[in-house]
Amino acid sequence: MEQTDAATYWDAATYWDKVYAERPAPDAPRPNARLVEHVSDLTPGDVLDIGCGGGGDALWLAGRGWQVTAVDVSEVAATRLGRLARARGLGDRITAARHDVRASLPGTAYDLVTAHYFHAPYEQDRAAVLRSAAHLLRPGGRLLVVDHGSTAPWSWNQDPDVRFPTPEEVAASLRLPPAQWAVERTEKARRVAVGPDGTTTAEVVDHVLLIRRNR
Repeated sequence: MEQTDAATYWDAATYWDKVYAERPAPDAPRPNARLVEHVSDLTPGDVLDIGCGGGGDALWLAGRGWQVTAVDVSEVAATRLGRLARARGLGDRITAARHDVRASLPGTAYDLVTAHYFHAPYEQDRAAVLRSAAHLLRPGGRLLVVDHGSTAPWSWNQDPDVRFPTPEEVAASLRLPPAQWAVERTEKARRVAVGPDGTTTAEVVDHVLLIRRNR
């Protein structure tokens, strides 16, 4: 993966540190609905959580027996998750660290890689990151990508003309040989979401992509 220069890294880190520092630290962050929906029946193994954010996904996965590597470009987010993991007795199942996945990906082999709402208001080559993540999967492992498919009232981008790539377009952008990777699911799903303030709700659309590595 192409290296990211230090200035860009720190701009991203500063941005997301500010975002998370301005939000109250949740005592019991909830997992993303699509993660629970698509991963509950999988056999636990090693998982990479890209952009761990509030930590709900990592805590849920660890609680179900997964060995979690959770990364975020924000030191605030990673530190909060590490603290929550230890408080819940999950410190041995969760490795939480600040890491810029645009520059590299941690680890060598996973049974699952998740990337929920991996969007940002700055330049990043999402396809390159997700393609690299797919290459870290063991045979039989899965890449779960959940993207925004609509604009919520709390979204940082309120441009009415913004276009959300379809799951099929995201899959095509990864350029993964079909003999080695199979698209198991593409879906546009609606749900009622709760905003960062914990009270505001809105109906949103999720774009779901699930890819399995065959060999």
